[in-house]
Amino acid sequence: MLQSFIQWCLANLNYWVVLFAMTLESTVVPVPSECIVPPAAWLAATEGQLNIFVVIIVATIGADLGASINYILSLWLGRPVVYAFARSRVGKLFLLNEDKIKKAETYFDDHGATGTIIGRLVPGIRHLISIPAGLARMHYGRFIFYTTLGAGVWNCILAAIGYSLKTVCRSEKELIDMSTKYSHEIGYGILAAVALALVYLVWKKTKSRSIKE
Repeated sequence: MLQSFIQWCLANLNYWVVLFAMTLESTVVPVPSECIVPPAAWLAATEGQLNIFVVIIVATIGADLGASINYILSLWLGRPVVYAFARSRVGKLFLLNEDKIKKAETYFDDHGATGTIIGRLVPGIRHLISIPAGLARMHYGRFIFYTTLGAGVWNCILAAIGYSLKTVCRSEKELIDMSTKYSHEIGYGILAAVALALVYLVWKKTKSRSIKE
């Protein structure tokens, strides 16, 4: 199923497909961004059909649109309806359950507004973090600002990965196989890199303070 979707994307890939797929990816539809942005960036590097910078912009706009859908629905429907949907058969078709919503809500409660940025980089949380933001009635301007930052960073990293694959994947079939096999590993690898960068920044800031004192 996933491989067929990637094949369809590659066969029809343009800016509108990237926008549509990334909008779905940021709602409750289980479309992995790791299988959308890297192939688009790969095509930009090998075929020249797309521009990698436009791919990043369009993917980020799609993420904002999808996240806004989650935010607005959560804001209007409220917690009881959201959790009821997660427990329903329809919710299960979208790979949702009550535990996932609780996990996203707990993450948002623990990290506050900045959780909207970091949450966009966490697999399993990134496409759901807009739901607790809506439930908490977070100011929409702040929400979309933080969402754009988080999604922009994520899409830049994915685009860089896809662009670099031009030396590894010589054909669309090789790209499909690699994207399907390693989509989750790519996500966790990016998360690990971001975590290390944050640890380094905190350490550097702490060290500079101790020197001044």
